[in-house]
Amino acid sequence: MPPLPPPEERALRAAGARRAEAGVPPTSSLIETLRKLAQESESLVALFDARSIAGERHLLSAWAHLGRSRSRGESRLRERSAEFALFVAGDDQLPRALKKVGVTDGSERIVIVAERPLDPEALIGRFDLTPDPGAYPRAVDATTLDRLGIQRSEREAVPTTAWEGLVLERVALVDLSAPAGRSASAKL
Repeated sequence: MPPLPPPEERALRAAGARRAEAGVPPTSSLIETLRKLAQESESLVALFDARSIAGERHLLSAWAHLGRSRSRGESRLRERSAEFALFVAGDDQLPRALKKVGVTDGSERIVIVAERPLDPEALIGRFDLTPDPGAYPRAVDATTLDRLGIQRSEREAVPTTAWEGLVLERVALVDLSAPAGRSASAKL
């Protein structure tokens, strides 16, 4: 795979964070903060359960696919952050996508994603979270693949060094131009 651009050159950045304890702050508070940030800036901000994120390429690929989809006029949802979640999850249905990658009260470690000029590290405090560099980035593991719906048979067909590729393939298969439930990702 080609090398990633240096972090200082990326328009999308992410940071790992942690809750003080399970459910604190509650998910409803995190969503309220997301809504406030959306009113303050046009920059995308998203939160994901860290167990569902397969590293930097995963997020950057999902973001690139979101941009291409929107530039072709294939958006299905009003909120870019919600469509971003579809690509991150590799799913064309928001409820399923949020079940795979969304933050719940049971999510302890969280990944904050933000477009420039916003800085995800600076946003950690806005969410009443604490920095956790161990939450992101981290290596792809079986838990990540399970959460993203990548079956054991798929992962056994490739070496563990190619697991990231399975995630990237799932992201690339999301097709928002097809009617809901009829995309390539629905066939997987």
